[in-house]
Formats: sequence, structure tokens, C-alpha cells
Amino acid sequence: MLPFPYAVEGGAGPKTIVFLHGFGACREIWRDVVASLAAEARMLAYDLPGHGQSLECEGMGGAKPAARAILADLAARQLGKVHLVGHSMGGAIATLMALADPDRIASLTLLAPGGFGPEINAALLRRYAAAAGRKQIRASLAAMSGPRSGPPDHVVDALCRMRKQPGQLQTLIDMAAAMTRDDRQGVIPRAQLDTLDMRVMVAWGTEDPLLPVEQAEALPSHFHLHHVLGAGHMLVEEAPDLVAEVVRRNTRRRGRRLRPPLGAAAS
Repeated sequence: MLPFPYAVEGGAGPKTIVFLHGFGACREIWRDVVASLAAEARMLAYDLPGHGQSLECEGMGGAKPAARAILADLAARQLGKVHLVGHSMGGAIATLMALADPDRIASLTLLAPGGFGPEINAALLRRYAAAAGRKQIRASLAAMSGPRSGPPDHVVDALCRMRKQPGQLQTLIDMAAAMTRDDRQGVIPRAQLDTLDMRVMVAWGTEDPLLPVEQAEALPSHFHLHHVLGAGHMLVEEAPDLVAEVVRRNTRRRGRRLRPPLGAAAS
């Protein structure tokens, strides 16, 4: 078993941005976002525990152990403060990392994060977990996306390669079952979210079929919320340019108080 989750480094600059994908995905979904930011920052894109090159590594068993494993890897790399970007389950992991070690986190950019309310489309998540082959993977991604979005070929190809690894599909099926026990997801207490003092940006698709956008209504007042009009759950694939701009703006801000919302929303 690997001691730390696997990550790919890229880019160069004075700050470090860490990317955490959602359940069932892999580091390669960030390709277009990373390309947009490569001249501005050093970047680390992880395969989360149980996924891809981190199929067998420390941090298996849920968001909390994954958060501990990634924090341990960042410490081993002797990095200072980092900016965290997390989608879905990766958003829950990023939030837990910030709660566990707030002095290490400069900002949080959360894309339709998990753990912000108990509601989840458990049947859809389990369908995605069990998807094998291009047709099923493409159909599952499309079902989680907005009505006018389709999954990019490079993402479908990456997930096909990942799921061909021995043991990968069953690991995802088991993880999905544990994550959606009683058709609900675990919730990060609101009182804990209130304690986060770094800059926090949350982007959520208004047509999210997996995690209802209404969960964003209960966010702490100092969280900056951006509704992505017409988008579904798969924001990284549906609107990579917008995601890159959200990350760029949040990592450039100073202090806790944030500017007004972005002027344009994805359609």
C-alpha cells in the first residue's frame, strides 16, 4: 500500500494550488483548468484514495481519512500554505482539510461540494460507480451534467482507462454504497463551517441533479457563492474556463472579506 495518494505536479509560480477531483473521477479531469493556470502557480492534481494511481494507498475509508492522507503528503512535500480546489467529494475533503489544519490553507474553492446537506441522488451516484465501458461512462456523466452539456472525450477516455484497473470498479461500487447509506450523505456541521477564516468560494450548478443547489442556501455568510446557470454537477467538465476564472479570482484575493459575485454565469 502506498504511503501517500498519488499526485501530478505542473505549472510554476509563487503559490501552490491543489486540485481534488470528485468521486469516481481522477486527476486528469482538471486538464483544461490546469492548462489555464499553469503560468500562474505550481499545481498538484491528486488521484484521491481509492482512485486511479491511488487505488491502494493510505486514506481509504471516507472523506476524513482521505483528508488526513493528503495533508500528510503536503507536509512531506514541505509546502507552505496552499490553495485548495475540490469538486463534489473532493470539496468535502478540501473542507475537512481546512478544518483540520487551517494554518496550512490559504483559500478554498469548492465546486458543488459534498457534505453540505444530507440530500444526495444515491441511485445516480451508484449508477456512476458501476459504469463500465465508454457507453455507460458517457451516459452516467451526461446524466449528472446540465441539459445542454456533454462529457468531453478526454474525460471519458481517462475514466475508461482508470476503471480497467483490476479492482477499481468494485472499489468504486463499495465506496458509493458506504457514502450513500440510507440514501443520505454525511454532513459537515454548520458550526464547523462558521470557523473557517480563509477565503472560501463556492460554485454550484443551478441544474445539479446529484447534490441539490439548495444546499448552498445554508452556507455561512462569509462564503462567496456563485450560481452557474444551466450547469449540472460536473462543473469541471461543463465549464472549465469558468472554473479556472473562479480559482484565479479566489486565489488572488487577500483577506477574508470577498468582492461581489462574478458578473457572468455559465449558460
